[in-house]
Amino acid sequence: MEYLIGIQGPDFVLVAADTVAATSIIQMKHAEIGELERELRGGGLVFVQALSGEKGFSLHSSCSVSVWDIQVPDTCSDHDKMFKMSEKILLLCVGEPGDTVQFAEYIQKNVQLYKMRNGYELSPTAAANFTRRNLADYLRSRVFQQFGDILLTPYHVNLLLAGYDDHEGPALYYMDYLAALVKTPFAAHGYGAFLTLSILDRYYKPGITREEAMELLKKCLEELRKRFILNLTSFNARFIDKEGIHEVDNIPLAKVES
Repeated sequence: MEYLIGIQGPDFVLVAADTVAATSIIQMKHAEIGELERELRGGGLVFVQALSGEKGFSLHSSCSVSVWDIQVPDTCSDHDKMFKMSEKILLLCVGEPGDTVQFAEYIQKNVQLYKMRNGYELSPTAAANFTRRNLADYLRSRVFQQFGDILLTPYHVNLLLAGYDDHEGPALYYMDYLAALVKTPFAAHGYGAFLTLSILDRYYKPGITREEAMELLKKCLEELRKRFILNLTSFNARFIDKEGIHEVDNIPLAKVES
C-alpha cells in the first residue's frame, strides 16, 4: 500500500515517498499541516529548499492556473520513509513497519561507521552492494532456539537507494525483499508502481531536466489520485546532486471531486 519513486537525471536524482504510516487497513499516525502548506493553497509548490538554507530556483505561482498548483488538504501524514545514509546518499524503505526502521537504521549506522573508520564515505554503488549483501544474509539466516524451534529472521523490506558520487555521477538502485539489486534510470515500489511504471517508461528521457522530472513526478502522483483506491494524501520529495540533499516541500494530492 506504500509508494516509492525515483527518477535519475544527468546530474541529479529525484526521489519521493508517501508519508502515510499505516498497518494493514489502520492508519497509525496523523498530523495537522503547518502554516506553510496552508499558504500554498493560493499558488504552486515552493520548489527546492537546500538543507544549508540556500534557496534554489522557484516555480511558485500566484495564479490558480499554474501547472504546479495543487490543492492542500487540511490534514496530512508526516511519516518520513527516507533515511540519510551520508551527505549524498538516501535510502528509501517500505515494507513491514518494524523491519523497515530496524534494517534501514542498521545500514545507516554501519555506513556512518565506515566513514568514521576510513575517513571517507561509501559511494552509492558500494552502499547499494553493502545493503544488498546484508539483506541477502538475513534472508537466508536461521536462529535455532530452545526445544528445537527455528526462528527465521529475514527483513521484509523493499528499497530504493539514490545518491551522487563525484566520480561516477548520480545513481539510482532498485532492490526488493529478495535482495535482487539493479541499477536503473527510474524505479517505483508498491501497488502504485503498477499504475505509474508505464508513465515513467513513456515520458522518461536520459537528458531529463529538473523541471521535467518534477512534471513527470506530478503525472505519476495524479495517476495514483485517479486510479489507486487507497488515499495517499501527501508525499515528500528530495533531490540529490553534487551539492548534497535538497528538500522539496511536501507534495499533497488533491482529492478527487465526486
